[in-house]
Amino acid sequence: MNAVRSPIAEQLARRMLPATSFVASAGVRAGERDPFVDAVLAEESLSLGERQPRALEELEDDYFDLIVTLAPEAHHTALELTRSLAVEVEYWPMPDPTDTGGTREHILAAYRDVRERLKARISRRFLLPEAKNATD
Repeated sequence: MNAVRSPIAEQLARRMLPATSFVASAGVRAGERDPFVDAVLAEESLSLGERQPRALEELEDDYFDLIVTLAPEAHHTALELTRSLAVEVEYWPMPDPTDTGGTREHILAAYRDVRERLKARISRRFLLPEAKNATD
């Protein structure tokens, strides 16, 4: 729903990748902004600013070289939508930190885990191509 994993990935990618890289995130459906996302991004000196969750049809551009999906439903939807397009679709399964119960600190730990997994995936995929090739 473009409320947790993909906004974190979008902000991390914007910081980690060259400014010439176009990065946008959207969900199968738009959800509600998640305050835990704001908290774990702030720990990295990142912010969503005024950005709100958005659905695929709200994207301003519909041409991409690569689509990365983070949840099964998003992956299936992306494959269906790009069936006749020349675009690469990659699935990076990420746990859903909203499924975590417990104390605020326990919940934040789950969100931090997703943030760190996303940083590592972005780094391996885009910044360390030799490491990606070694693990394929």
